[in-house]
Amino acid sequence: MGIKGLTKLLADNAPKSLKEQKFESYFGRKIAIDASMSIYQFLIVVGRSGTEMLTNEAGEVTSHLQGMFTRTIRLLEAGIKPVYVFDGKPPDLKRQELAKRYSKRADATEDLDEAIKAGNKEEIEKFSKRTVKVTKQHNDDCKKLLGLMGVPVIEAPSEAEAQCAALCKSGKVYAVASEDMDSLTFGAPRFLRHLMDPSSKKIPVMEIEVSKVLEELNLTMDQFIDLCILCGCDYCDSIRGIGGQTALKLIRQHGLIENILENINRERYQIPEDWPFSDARQLFKEPEVVTDDDQLDLKWTAPDEEGLINFLVKENGFNIDRVTKSIEKIKAAKNKSSQGRLESFFKPVANSSAPVKRKDATEKNEKQSSNKKSKPSSAKKKK
Repeated sequence: MGIKGLTKLLADNAPKSLKEQKFESYFGRKIAIDASMSIYQFLIVVGRSGTEMLTNEAGEVTSHLQGMFTRTIRLLEAGIKPVYVFDGKPPDLKRQELAKRYSKRADATEDLDEAIKAGNKEEIEKFSKRTVKVTKQHNDDCKKLLGLMGVPVIEAPSEAEAQCAALCKSGKVYAVASEDMDSLTFGAPRFLRHLMDPSSKKIPVMEIEVSKVLEELNLTMDQFIDLCILCGCDYCDSIRGIGGQTALKLIRQHGLIENILENINRERYQIPEDWPFSDARQLFKEPEVVTDDDQLDLKWTAPDEEGLINFLVKENGFNIDRVTKSIEKIKAAKNKSSQGRLESFFKPVANSSAPVKRKDATEKNEKQSSNKKSKPSSAKKKK
């Protein structure tokens, strides 16, 4: 689910924090990607028609592999260095949300059966999407594929969004890419939406900077976290009757959730019983993540050509010509991305006057050199 309605809330109240960028503008950038969210998109969009998904000869779904393979190649061709982060064990606070999702999928499965019997194509499409679930097998398949492609994979101890945010905060990556906005709440300095969009439409990448969000909303990071909890997150229920705009108004007026609860009209707004908002807040502030450099080996290597052909062609029925051509694209892209961004070749300038100082120093050196050259001629004249 992510943070409910946060994109619209920011668009309405902090528009300067949202900036449209071209896909190609991230050349040379290292980007941490929420793998499970990407796989979910691929399962829904790639190779799907009605209830039929792209499968191999054994009938096993391969939509996730097709999507991950082609989309990652596109990233590499653009000079982007992706790091895929996979979910670990979900925190205890998320159990209630996961139970809700399970129940919704069960209901959607029943609705899908009815739609198929009725032959209602529109309903079939709608409910089939709601039955999609990213499984351990999907994750394992994609981890193997990415390893063979030479792309780094990180297994988070808990939430992938939190691990992505930690990588960004430590400067190991430039930004976090996902469709859910949780990484912003975990404190990711820079967040990208639509980078992994698998549809044929070329949607601009939406870049969001958390510092600009806080500046425009005039909130501290702690207040922003409380705002996200009030909007609705994966770790606890929200207060019924409070949407994004009301949540922002209350945070600005009272500062923190504790103060809101002391002043809120409890007849108008229904506060959940034993509401664990403080636990959710703590989880956003101090999530379980890996910070040890030895466990964060971000290396982009050459593709394993034989391994890719065996896995994609022999095991999953991919066309060998397409795979061979794709491997050549990966190799060419890796050579291209190794050039790096232009600014990486220059040291940052401390202030605007620095170039002038370097120029003055150069002129001084040239003048001294000129004086040295002129001295021998003067000595000859004295003789």
